[in-house]
Amino acid sequence: MSVNLEKNITAPTVQQIQTDRLTQLAEKYWAPHSEQKHEQFNPDVIEDIYMQDIRGSNFSIRRIMVLEFSQYLENFLWPNYKPGASVAHILSIVIMVNEKFRERVQVWQAFRKDSEFFPDFFQRVLESCLEDELLINIREQTALLIFLNHCFNSMEEAICRDQVKRLVSLSMWISLQPSRREHEFKLNPRWKKFWRAIQRKDKPDQLEKLTWERTFLQKLMLKFLLVLDSIGEAGICPPDKVHYCERFLELVIDLEALLPTRRFFNTVLDDCHVVVRCWLSGLIKRPEGHLFSQVSTKCMCMKLTLTNIKVTVENTLNIFREMALI
Repeated sequence: MSVNLEKNITAPTVQQIQTDRLTQLAEKYWAPHSEQKHEQFNPDVIEDIYMQDIRGSNFSIRRIMVLEFSQYLENFLWPNYKPGASVAHILSIVIMVNEKFRERVQVWQAFRKDSEFFPDFFQRVLESCLEDELLINIREQTALLIFLNHCFNSMEEAICRDQVKRLVSLSMWISLQPSRREHEFKLNPRWKKFWRAIQRKDKPDQLEKLTWERTFLQKLMLKFLLVLDSIGEAGICPPDKVHYCERFLELVIDLEALLPTRRFFNTVLDDCHVVVRCWLSGLIKRPEGHLFSQVSTKCMCMKLTLTNIKVTVENTLNIFREMALI
């Protein structure tokens, strides 16, 4: 699903690109067509571009388009990524990946060529999604949500699949209330066997990391609910918070739409009462929440559809059992 909030965006002209300071920086550090020898990598360049041209321009699409035209991601950001990279470096990669998806151009090729540090980068993205707004503002966290959604929708790519599948496997049911988990196991006894097998395989020295990964999506839901609850029926309604809420529901809908991700995610979503909380929120009653209301409706319809399918399957199995067919 895609929630298109963009206005008419005019691409910069060739003359504007040629005279832009970003083009001059590209010639100096990374442009493949540059006639001069590139200077040595300097992380301060990334900080400067991020603070002045990305965040400093309020994430202007035109500025980001100039960076994309210069092949900023594939020739400078990713080749120079190392564990311990700055937040600006992480967010710059995220912003450029999102721009590539927006322009519908090849995205993952650069990562495929050099995938050694992709797991570290992805972990940093997950951690950033849960950071406090004082460290990573709500506009940046929205960009992180969009990137995360792109990763889930790119499961055909091995580098993405290897990272996201850990977040939506059966082990994420550690987030459920014990009584709810046992109820689900009664409905699906074979999953309890798999659950026990997972617990046996867990190594004590990795348990903290594994638990963090398995509870990530639940923690992201709780963070979303905090943002949603901060918007009342009256008073100030920050547009960036509204946009964050819309993008979060877009992520939820896409996770529910994909069979590999919804199987266990749907139960955790229901356990957190996310859809119900959306319909009881102040935002949905405000004019600014019109799009949020539409997305919430789609989320509710999808949830009801999946519930009906689940009930139908269970009823069919019960009928077959009574007929001694299974």
